[in-house]
Amino acid sequence: MTKHHQHLGLSFRHGAEEERWVDDSSVDHRGRPPLRAATGSWKAAMFIILIEFSERLSYFGIATSLMIYLTKVLHQDMKVAAENSNYWMSVTTLMPLLGGFLADSYLGRFRTVLYSTVVYLLGLVLLAVAQLTPGLRPAGGSVPRIHETLFFVGIYLVSVGTGGHKPALESFGGDQFDDGHTGERLQKMSYFNWWNCALCSGVLLGVTVVVYVQERVGWGAATVLLAAVMGCSLVVYLAGWRTYRYRVPQGSPLTPMLRVVVAAVRKRRLRLPTDVGELHEEDGGKKRLLCHTDQLRCLDKAAIVEHDGEGRRGAWRLATLTQVEETKLVVSMVPIWVATLPFGITTAQVSTFFVKQGSVMDRRMGAHFVLPPASIFALAAVAMIATVALYDKVLEPCLRRVTGTERGLSVLRRIGVGMALAVVAMAVAAVVERRRLHSTATMSVFWLVPQFALMGVADGFALVGLQEYFYDQVPDSMRSLGIGLYLSVIGAGSFLSSLVIAAADHVSSHGGRRDGWFGKDLSRSRLDLFYWLLAAISAVNLGFYVLVAARYSYKQTVKAKRVSASDVECATAVAA
Repeated sequence: MTKHHQHLGLSFRHGAEEERWVDDSSVDHRGRPPLRAATGSWKAAMFIILIEFSERLSYFGIATSLMIYLTKVLHQDMKVAAENSNYWMSVTTLMPLLGGFLADSYLGRFRTVLYSTVVYLLGLVLLAVAQLTPGLRPAGGSVPRIHETLFFVGIYLVSVGTGGHKPALESFGGDQFDDGHTGERLQKMSYFNWWNCALCSGVLLGVTVVVYVQERVGWGAATVLLAAVMGCSLVVYLAGWRTYRYRVPQGSPLTPMLRVVVAAVRKRRLRLPTDVGELHEEDGGKKRLLCHTDQLRCLDKAAIVEHDGEGRRGAWRLATLTQVEETKLVVSMVPIWVATLPFGITTAQVSTFFVKQGSVMDRRMGAHFVLPPASIFALAAVAMIATVALYDKVLEPCLRRVTGTERGLSVLRRIGVGMALAVVAMAVAAVVERRRLHSTATMSVFWLVPQFALMGVADGFALVGLQEYFYDQVPDSMRSLGIGLYLSVIGAGSFLSSLVIAAADHVSSHGGRRDGWFGKDLSRSRLDLFYWLLAAISAVNLGFYVLVAARYSYKQTVKAKRVSASDVECATAVAA
């Protein structure tokens, strides 16, 4: 046998071993390298997607009816109820930053989901107790103080549970696919699309079936139903433990980035070498190494090797090139995060003012059925499901053939399309509300279909794009935190929505001396002007987003395992 044939035989066996075992730093339930055929991929992801469906069913069963509950059961004014609803959504979508950090650093994603589901269930139990126990539930026009206390403690426990559940579960699902395997990498792109289909299916049932139970049977009965669903989802989650691929937490992912900054500051007076290959790098083993980029060159000084003593090579004095590039990735995300906040403001209106609009419109469907106000949200969910399915099965394959790239449409362009559609949705909402205010007869709720549908399509582009962006572009060690960053866009947007409402009310009412844009009810409010304000803010911000996105450099990984930074072959992880 010739040496050439021997070499081919070794290469074949090596390729067969790579196909059999997963070599991406994940482990199976016994702590061993995972067997590809027995773990991960869709066989594990389906368990996780089913749990997301049930969690979203529970969350939106509460969230979309919250405005109605606060105004009709707790008898709060519309402005106060909107502020309380926005504050709760802000906390709910900002808590994943803490949950994602704990999952990546200490608990691991599997255990974080497990513990947060228990907290979530505790919140639902408290809500059920407040709504079902005689003496605690509201009677007539009076609301017992203990009911209000238990209610708010319950919904904020749901916030805490969501804070661990959302970032850890979605990133745990992404971990089931090996980026180094071509087939699984393509499956991961579809995973985020079908994740959102399951999410929207849960939303759809949450705002129809659950809301119907709330309206016709009672709030307490609906909460018991949600608690039962969450309990079942916990059983489903645990049933798949043998098929999961796990990531062992390696401590705080923020510490290496802090070391890069400290090292760069210490060596700020040194001159960068002309040859990038002279910068320090180490064999990452199973860890993916990153290619050098020309942005934020000042941080490259952290990887300059000093040759005047071993004390110059400590962790706080010398960083690897990959650690420098990971720090650049996180810093480069800040402008993108800021530029997407106005989109978060527009999404906050769907479950607050959009639903409130529907509550005062003609919701009759036939002679005997009246559509619950919160069920109108289903229009946005249906539009998002249709958009994601069409994108995954029709649009993306076509774009791949046209552009010749693996993704078809870059993730930042996908987000931009969604943001542009949100501007149109706000303008349409303003026109419809203006017509409603000047109509002598009660308008049909189906006048709201265009604005709900446009926001659903916008979410199908922007929200899915944001999930992929913050999962893929963060360092591998902080992917749960990356999902937390994505959710914080929605949370910060809800918080900013409350601030915009307060500021617009103060200015339009001249400090409270006359009626402003937000009266005690919609007939004395000017939501149309508020929607036009949001459309203007979003349109101006879209221009800022285009400028920021055009300058962004995507994460690039090293194909070869061993480095000398001058001769590596780089592969763009996300096609531009």
